[in-house]
Amino acid sequence: MFLQRAIVTLTIGPLLLYLVTIGGWLYFIPFLIVLSVAVYEFTQIVGKMGWHVPFFLLLPLVMLQWFNAQFSIIESDALIWAISFFIVMLYGLWLYEIKGHQYTLMSWFSLVMGVIVLGWLGSHFFWIRRLEEMAWQWTMLTFIATWFADIGAYLVGRFLAGRFILGKHQLTPRLSPNKTVEGLFGGLFFATAVSVIIAPFLDIPVMHALFLGILVSFVGPVGDLSISLIKREAGVKDSGILFPGHGGALDRIDSLVWSTTIGYYLAIILL
Repeated sequence: MFLQRAIVTLTIGPLLLYLVTIGGWLYFIPFLIVLSVAVYEFTQIVGKMGWHVPFFLLLPLVMLQWFNAQFSIIESDALIWAISFFIVMLYGLWLYEIKGHQYTLMSWFSLVMGVIVLGWLGSHFFWIRRLEEMAWQWTMLTFIATWFADIGAYLVGRFLAGRFILGKHQLTPRLSPNKTVEGLFGGLFFATAVSVIIAPFLDIPVMHALFLGILVSFVGPVGDLSISLIKREAGVKDSGILFPGHGGALDRIDSLVWSTTIGYYLAIILL
């Protein structure tokens, strides 16, 4: 499993960073595909719990936000939100009144969650690459910090804690027993250290990179755990098999979608 994870990371990771430097369609299309697969996986997972979230309804709602983030089709995001939630409201009423669905309320809330997490948060993959200053540099640093937070947590929690560190302390025993407090701080160390080291090569101030590394280290795992909660309730280990050793598309973006959003707004403040 570790070898599979390493191979996928060392092949897809550099390719993605290269596409970050290019931007445009070559950056937009891969994320469009991965996010679309994540939407499909999300609908399948909630479907296992009896909740009805149609893929062909959720996908257009979130794609509208992605395309607007990339191409600024509509000036006001509020209008997109109004349209999306009006459609979601109509769907909930139809599901209850016409279909008589047993889990209408949970289906409704799940659809709202998909629009927010995969649509609004997902759109920040494109917003961050369109920053007025340091767009590709800040995007690259955000991705790298997120990945090394995950790598650090995995290495420390799996191999170091209990050997060189006194014991293991579970972070979330019910939700994700393999996650440890030591792993969380290992991720913090790796993410901040790597961010600070590579920041000068990207012409990013070291203090800015330090703030980013710290925030990503704590925000990313929360996003990961939020999807883990849904999978555990559905009795699913991985959302899919798109990335061998890593799971599905949703498994790969669950933390990155949150850290990218935080990274975008941090850039608005700092840059």
